[in-house]
Amino acid sequence: GNQQLFNLTRHRAWQIVKECAEKARLPGLINPESGKIHNVSPHKLRDAFAVHAVKRDDSGDGIRLLQEHLGHQSITTTMKYRKVSGEEQKEWYEKLWQGGKQDG
Repeated sequence: GNQQLFNLTRHRAWQIVKECAEKARLPGLINPESGKIHNVSPHKLRDAFAVHAVKRDDSGDGIRLLQEHLGHQSITTTMKYRKVSGEEQKEWYEKLWQGGKQDG
């Protein structure tokens, strides 16, 4: 149906996010797999929040609370954010040590 959050329709919430991103001159987001550029959207913000939350607390309790917050029925769905967070950390770690080899 036409559910509303804070008296906003889904479409209006998307418009607000788009307008704020444009005013802040945020660049488009590039999908690393496809190379496609995507605009900032409520869903992308939700994903960014979830990845940030996992980076801050990836304990069982933290994941469970995130699952509840995001409204996921299955913990498996929530766990995908742990994988994304782990990939970013792995890339950072590899760059850190590659840089050490080049400098030393």
